[in-house]
Amino acid sequence: MLSAVVKLGAGVFALASLVNAGSYKAGSTVVVNDIYYYVPSAPVSSLGVGKHQLKAAATPGEDLIPLTVMRGNFSRFDASVLQEEVEQYSTTDDVFNPGFLQAIYLASTTSTQLDTSLASALTTFGNKLFMTSSNSGLFKSAINCSKSLPTGPYFLHAYTGDVYQAWRLYSDYEGAFTEGTIAHADGNFSTLSASIAGVQSPTIGVPSRLYYTKTESQPLAGVRLGIKDIYDIAGTKRGCGNRAYYDLYPERNTTAPAVQKLIDPGAIIVGKMKTSQFANGETATADWVDYHSPFNARGDGYSDPSSSSSGPGAGIGAYEWLDLALGSDTGGSVRNPAQVNGAYGNRPTHGLVTLDNVWMPLSPLMDTPGFLTRDATLWKTAGEVLYSGNLTEFSYFPKTIYTSGFPPNASNEAEGVLLDFLAKLETFLNVTQPTSALDYESMWTSSQQAVIENTSTLTEFLLYTYGTLISKQQYNIFGIPFISDYQAAFNGRTPFLDPSPLVRWNWARYNLTDQDLESGIHNKTVFTEWWNSEVVRNVPDSCSDSLLLYPGTLATPNYRNVYRNPPGLPLWWGVSSIGPIAGVPDVVFPLGQATYNSTITLHEEVLPVAVNIIAAPRCDAMLFELAEQLQKAGIINAPKAGSRMYRR
Repeated sequence: MLSAVVKLGAGVFALASLVNAGSYKAGSTVVVNDIYYYVPSAPVSSLGVGKHQLKAAATPGEDLIPLTVMRGNFSRFDASVLQEEVEQYSTTDDVFNPGFLQAIYLASTTSTQLDTSLASALTTFGNKLFMTSSNSGLFKSAINCSKSLPTGPYFLHAYTGDVYQAWRLYSDYEGAFTEGTIAHADGNFSTLSASIAGVQSPTIGVPSRLYYTKTESQPLAGVRLGIKDIYDIAGTKRGCGNRAYYDLYPERNTTAPAVQKLIDPGAIIVGKMKTSQFANGETATADWVDYHSPFNARGDGYSDPSSSSSGPGAGIGAYEWLDLALGSDTGGSVRNPAQVNGAYGNRPTHGLVTLDNVWMPLSPLMDTPGFLTRDATLWKTAGEVLYSGNLTEFSYFPKTIYTSGFPPNASNEAEGVLLDFLAKLETFLNVTQPTSALDYESMWTSSQQAVIENTSTLTEFLLYTYGTLISKQQYNIFGIPFISDYQAAFNGRTPFLDPSPLVRWNWARYNLTDQDLESGIHNKTVFTEWWNSEVVRNVPDSCSDSLLLYPGTLATPNYRNVYRNPPGLPLWWGVSSIGPIAGVPDVVFPLGQATYNSTITLHEEVLPVAVNIIAAPRCDAMLFELAEQLQKAGIINAPKAGSRMYRR
């Protein structure tokens, strides 16, 4: 396929595809007022504009004219109304810019009187073609539209009258994505065939926010969604953080049900996002061999983004143009990136939604799909959509708070943010008893269950549980078939593995037995039953009898330019393990930011402060509602993207 530069006049040019025999048109890249746009190959409508009108609006040789559709109930349209519309579009939409006023289509739902002041205003905005959908005022000839168009920026074909959407192109300079995607009418997707300047940076396209209106049936209309590259998306390949895996298997022919549940109510998938290899925990930079770890935009920009939902975390922390990301959490893969990238994030109750067409489990007993976002209201809406039918209703919030790992007093700025939130939460919930530290270790030691299991501490009982389950189950379910397929395709050769999955798979292959796996499953089952019946329990009205809080992150840098020891076995037990092993929801609230002295910039910077909250199983709706209410009350402020969560 060849390409040519076609001039479109001052400040505008297009890279148009010239179709040869056997090729197809994959869209064009257009620049309007120094901003790059992708023009899909399929039109969304057509305007019945006369050839002479199109010719008058276009510079000779141009084939695309920037167009703005203005839809509304305009009984009168004059210069002031035009100015108000332009200001509103510019404020609410990052895709629109005044260059799209070169042509205007006024689609009024009522008879419109056009004021004589409009002519000079149109000239000021550089308009060359003004069209209306009804006969009125200065313009007596109505222009028909083959399919109704929502308000927003478009491109009008100068020879056919076809209308195309405008997708703004962004450079993924933090390396959060593997590729941009675009949807087709048949439900399939393809890799975005556009590229703009950026060193080793994929290009991501986003549609105009003006195209979409949220409704009861379309609560996610227009939400820009990134998908962790472990979920199937029809028409695209899946890489799972491994180059050999990406090259071995073809494009997927179905979309994972969890993803489709977000598409159906209106979410727009804009790209697939990086995961650490096969969703195993990896630390930047040496652990990441096949692909470079995304950058964490917070602070000096050189803290580890955490894993395994590294791309979703980095993208949400960096880009205002990205609204929501779907990750996965087994042992912390959503929660940890949410903490350090300054976002809301959740590990839901296990089993709320199917993980079919996610052919890369760590442990089916603990794998969950979760979100990262900067807005609590969107988080709640997305959760209600994805986990619909499996959320427990509640009447009021729990009035008992327990903590784990909280400092008694603030010894630094970050601890001050944490304790200030706790005090405000106590007031907000109107707690019925003083908040206290939850000594669940002692509760276990004194329990009958500890006697039955012949273990004195939870550490003794559960230290090997998580690591055994994820290593043995991933190797058995996923690793063996993958290695076998690769060896069959490449004359017995073995695929490359990053250090972290390699050490875990080798442990599973050479050391762990089926009995070890059975013991791990047994210990998990015992702990789940004990925790949910004796510690944080389901109750009527508030769903969970209490909330357990623990520090998520306290503005501590974890530099990516440090040489570390090789990854070891995943053997640990702690408060963050409760969610995976007990199968209960564990969510991250971004609380604020605190200063630190950067060894990179040699300057004072800020990093996020976050808290985690654990509740009883299926109390996810209560936690989403709590986050939204705290944000509305100003106890939590929705973070911004970039180096600082909150501007000065």
